[in-house]
Amino acid sequence: MVKSTQFDAAFERSAEQTSRYDAIYEGGVLVGAFGVAQADVGVLSGKIAAIGALGAAEAAERIDCRGLHVLPGVIDSQVHFREPGAEAKEDLETGGRAAAMGGVTCVFEMPNTKPTTTTKAALEDKLARAAGRMDVDHAFFVGATAENVDELPELERSPGAAGVKLFAGSSTGDLLVEELEATARIFASGRRRISIHSEDEARLRERKDLRAPNDPSTHPVWRDPEAARLCTERLIGLAEAARRRIHILHISTADELPLLAAAKTYVSCEATPHHLTLDGDEAYARLGTKVQMNPPVRGAAHRDAIFEAVRQGVIDVLGSDHAPHLLEEKARPYPESPSGMPGVQTLVPVMLTHVAEGRLSLERFVDLTAHGPQRIFGLAGKGRLAVGWDADLTIVDLNAEHVIENDWIVSRCGWTPYDGFKAKGWPVGAVVRGQRVMWDGEIVLKGAGAPARFQES
Repeated sequence: MVKSTQFDAAFERSAEQTSRYDAIYEGGVLVGAFGVAQADVGVLSGKIAAIGALGAAEAAERIDCRGLHVLPGVIDSQVHFREPGAEAKEDLETGGRAAAMGGVTCVFEMPNTKPTTTTKAALEDKLARAAGRMDVDHAFFVGATAENVDELPELERSPGAAGVKLFAGSSTGDLLVEELEATARIFASGRRRISIHSEDEARLRERKDLRAPNDPSTHPVWRDPEAARLCTERLIGLAEAARRRIHILHISTADELPLLAAAKTYVSCEATPHHLTLDGDEAYARLGTKVQMNPPVRGAAHRDAIFEAVRQGVIDVLGSDHAPHLLEEKARPYPESPSGMPGVQTLVPVMLTHVAEGRLSLERFVDLTAHGPQRIFGLAGKGRLAVGWDADLTIVDLNAEHVIENDWIVSRCGWTPYDGFKAKGWPVGAVVRGQRVMWDGEIVLKGAGAPARFQES
């Protein structure tokens, strides 16, 4: 573990700024844009006030982080917490609790609720519902429709808005926008990055008969790689013509990757743990409809290509696409079974296992879950271990080994497709603006989450 001279000097200057802190997280190994180094983190009024050797400083609380790694707070920029309208599956309180238990400190929630989040009133209702109930910081996407296109420039800049979400392919809910003219109008309306579910709806309609009753392994046959590639290619063309930044969610195919690599001026993209971890050929046989997602989990060749794109920097962000359903709903015979599965609580241990097994560096994991979301979405004060930024910390034990079990899941759905997964690397703490929300497997502070801030709001 090496610290640069520049890094040492920065530590010394920051440590001299004050001698009294609300809390000091001491002795951990910090991982950030500066590299990797052992240091203390001093917190004052919810911000990082110093990084350095703070053994002589006074603090209201000292938290021992020796033997642990201290990361910038993990940001999950794609979750579905189902409130309002489907609270039996999940709500903002239980979803936020699952995030904290998994070491996630901030989430962006999706608009395909009932009613949909397509108006200022609906956005404000979600923010009011979250107040005092969510354990982690949060923001909410505004859904784009052909009807609200003229309101999008104002909506995307509203307090607590993560930006605009467009469903170019159908999934859960009724926010589909498949017409080229309507999509072009949405791209021309506003300036923040638009997050998009990319599957070609016409192709999905044409291939619907390829779904075989009681056979969820035909889900990726129906929603094939070409459906994703066609839509992503079209969206890239529209984005470049409009000079509008877009973000393609949950990349599931090798076919899209060359297009995305050539379009980085206007296009960013996301990968999910399930598309990086699961082999569809094995997963459908073992898990059936529990692994049914949109876009689908596919075979190992697609999984491995996406992982290589992560390592090569083509993928910008890691999101869970947490989309829970009750087990009795997932038990319906395919294709009546709903698509989606929980993931916010398992994101950190699953991906740290990839780190432990050499497929991913810890620095790249930090970039995907903190630096990337901050950069792509323009978050203010989050996603960095730096003086003056929010003291959001994800504290992990890279040597801890645990088996993920359904009993650990606090999401209301109560299950995970990773039941039985042997994880190496485990979240020990979730610190939100300097306050420990989760520590050592327990929620120690409830309802402390607040709306995230953005540079263009």
